[in-house]
Amino acid sequence: MSELIHPTAVIDPRAELAAGVRVGAYAVVGAHVTIGEGCEIGSSAQVEGPIVLGRENRIFPHACIGFEPQDLKYQGEETRLQIGCGNTFREFCTIHRGTDKGGGITTIGDDNLFMAYAHVAHDCHVGDRTVFSNGGTLAGHVDVHDDAVVGAYSAVHQHCRVGRHAYIGGYSVITQDALPFVKTVGHRPAVYGLNKVGLERKGFDAETLKRLEVALRVLLRSGLSTSSALERLRLDHSDGAEVDELIEFVAGSERGVIKTLPGSRRSRGGGG
Repeated sequence: MSELIHPTAVIDPRAELAAGVRVGAYAVVGAHVTIGEGCEIGSSAQVEGPIVLGRENRIFPHACIGFEPQDLKYQGEETRLQIGCGNTFREFCTIHRGTDKGGGITTIGDDNLFMAYAHVAHDCHVGDRTVFSNGGTLAGHVDVHDDAVVGAYSAVHQHCRVGRHAYIGGYSVITQDALPFVKTVGHRPAVYGLNKVGLERKGFDAETLKRLEVALRVLLRSGLSTSSALERLRLDHSDGAEVDELIEFVAGSERGVIKTLPGSRRSRGGGG
């Protein structure tokens, strides 16, 4: 074990490190940290607990993982961070624990990539296989579903959701829920159609893409209210799991979903 841990690293005796964990020079591993097999903690990175990391996570130099939340309501209560397996946290990433009023836990799934300076705030829940480009930022209480992409220097407002296979373009400001399967881009965000390239790369077939495109036209271009569009989709177009998922995502929205089209001057956000 000593061969894998640099002599200048500082490891609290209450931390638990599994076999094969590597810790670089000047890294700090705090109390109540559990690190799974094959993880790498880069030089000058810091990991604070309570936190559990699964297997084969890579934490690059100067990342700060598991520190207390940046929330003025936080009063030092014990909260935690749960991280799955196979994630990569690049330089200067910050991932914070939960708050007591927000459920007490922040969760990260498996096989996610967080590029340099990405930030995940308290009580967020990130699924599997997501990509956060440089500086991608989540405020507190945000849910990011599987296979989503958060573009460079984009920010997602607290209590928003980013749907499965959603693509958030760079420098976007997301203040309502971002629809699954589509591209949402802009400081005043608009929907730029189906995330077709991303979906094709993930193995979606042509028939599924066609069904989703038809459903989007009903939701965004029919002129119907959100509730009426959902009713039409349920009656006429609910013939695939992905369309059903889109319907339920919109129906379950609490902040409303982004429906604005490029060039539109009128907000078309709407909830269920």
